[in-house]
Amino acid sequence: MSRLVLAGMDLVAVVLLVFALYFPRHRRRDLVVAYLGVNVGVFAVASSLSSSTVGAGLGLGLFGVLSIIRLRSTELDQHEVAYYFSALALGILGPLAGTSVWTVGALTALILAVMFVGDHPRLLRRYRRHVIVLDSAVTDSVALTAHLEQLLGARVHNVNVERVDLVNDTTIVDVRYSRPRVTATGGRRPVDAGAVR
Repeated sequence: MSRLVLAGMDLVAVVLLVFALYFPRHRRRDLVVAYLGVNVGVFAVASSLSSSTVGAGLGLGLFGVLSIIRLRSTELDQHEVAYYFSALALGILGPLAGTSVWTVGALTALILAVMFVGDHPRLLRRYRRHVIVLDSAVTDSVALTAHLEQLLGARVHNVNVERVDLVNDTTIVDVRYSRPRVTATGGRRPVDAGAVR
């Protein structure tokens, strides 16, 4: 009976993770089937390993190898990696926890709550990251930061120069910045180029 309860809890949890959190926020359909398949597959194999003489260590090692292969096969953003491992964790949690249904339920709720808060659109919504190609070769970091702040209309926190092409006169930068706050009158606070970063 408890095995059926754990299976039901896992299905409810992964449906909430995928259809209530991930898909409404990111709209990437191909990862929906990946998250569902990984979760159910991991749950099924972990359930069979937990009651056999093979042992959980071999099963967890197998899932680790499979997850590395999966993560190397396509390019995933960091939030997608977090959802991927949450789906894995939910699938492994029930069969291998060896604890009560209430403990598994609490840990499942904790994973879902962390993903809800950590990936919420309002959390740190002013902060952005972009890879930008500039149509000039800029080697001075101070001038580069000032140019990016003027171009983006935002405060630049970090600039990582990926490539400077002196022949084609281009610069590729990975820039992290925050958009200015909107004041009560609807205007924007000016960017302070001289602020400490």
